[in-house]
Amino acid sequence: MVFDLASAEILAIKAIDWIAADNELFEIFLGSSGADLNDVKAGAKDNMFLGSVLDFILMDDDWVKAFCESKSFEFNEPFLARQFLPGGDLPNWT
Repeated sequence: MVFDLASAEILAIKAIDWIAADNELFEIFLGSSGADLNDVKAGAKDNMFLGSVLDFILMDDDWVKAFCESKSFEFNEPFLARQFLPGGDLPNWT
């Protein structure tokens, strides 16, 4: 379960690993993010980049499901992790 920044970072790094293991999905990620392989390697240490990785996965329910099933996460954990990374906080509308 994601409870803090450190666990969110770990989940996002596992997300990079999951994306990179699928050549087709990795190409889609690179194309949509404008990143190259060196950017991805460096981005694993950058919380802004890690947030963008989770944003990418969260765009498609099938990706969320496949990622979570492959890494034994609950389906809501990428969303919860995203909230701990820069730009992921949800606005309070009340």
